[in-house]
Amino acid sequence: MSGLVTGDAVVLGLQPARLPSRALAVLIDLVVVWAGYLVLTLGLAVATASLDEAAVMAVSIASFLLVLVGAPIAVETLTHGRSLGKLACGLRVVRDDGGPIRFRHALVRGAMGVVEILMTFGVVACVASLVSERGRRLGDVFAGTLVVRERMPAARTAAVPPPPPWLVGRFGGLDLSAVPEGLWLEIRQYLTRSRELDPVVGRRLAERLADELVTRTGTPPPAGVPADAYLAGVVAERQARDARRAFARGAGAAGGAAAPRDGAPMGGAAASKPPVGLPSVATPAAASPAASLVAPPSAASPVGTPPGTGGGRRSTGFAPPA
Repeated sequence: MSGLVTGDAVVLGLQPARLPSRALAVLIDLVVVWAGYLVLTLGLAVATASLDEAAVMAVSIASFLLVLVGAPIAVETLTHGRSLGKLACGLRVVRDDGGPIRFRHALVRGAMGVVEILMTFGVVACVASLVSERGRRLGDVFAGTLVVRERMPAARTAAVPPPPPWLVGRFGGLDLSAVPEGLWLEIRQYLTRSRELDPVVGRRLAERLADELVTRTGTPPPAGVPADAYLAGVVAERQARDARRAFARGAGAAGGAAAPRDGAPMGGAAASKPPVGLPSVATPAAASPAASLVAPPSAASPVGTPPGTGGGRRSTGFAPPA
């Protein structure tokens, strides 16, 4: 990996392209460019048949510079460093700080490519790439560029093998808080690659990791349990605890989001509570006009007597409740 430092002092981990991949990309580009140049030459030969020799030579030189020099420069400028060959091989031209190249970078690389690739059949470019620490040719050195690998192979991650069934749940009371992450990483790497190791070396490594785990937890493994099975059981117990903790956290977040909705007032007396600091005013149950229409006359008011006229009380226009 190449430690490129950007203008913001950020180190970029980029893998420089080596000579085989760069040579394949250049070969693809040269095949495409020469095929286009031959087609253009045949077309110009037919079109300039009636011209004199000097005009034909001028057109030939112009077509050579246009196709073999100008076309790669234009392609790298427009695609920001990805020609057809580099795109097929997963490569890209970037600046020394990791940024995309511009026209001046592509121009310097193209001009130097005529000398070190076309005129010397790639010998100078190969020697410069082999000598350079990051595989740069002369055009990259003068232009301040670097060819890096844009597509990196994905790392294959193997799953940790499960412990024996008779060990599942045996380490529920084990204290794992003092085990560092570095030791967990070593144990997982050993368990995923235990089948690829030599049996003697794998057994010694498992015993060493088991001793370190016992030192951190303070609890020895059960009698008769092999070291690799003990490691697998402890790792399975930690994964189970992490899964339960994540599930509990997710359930708590879901319950907290639903609590305000469940505790919100749905009407009734709670919905009509006055604001804090204001006196509460008692409202009669039959304080609506609709209640006065359906309410029967009370026993205190004789039939035919208008409501509110008896007992010297002031008339309010509403019938008292039954």
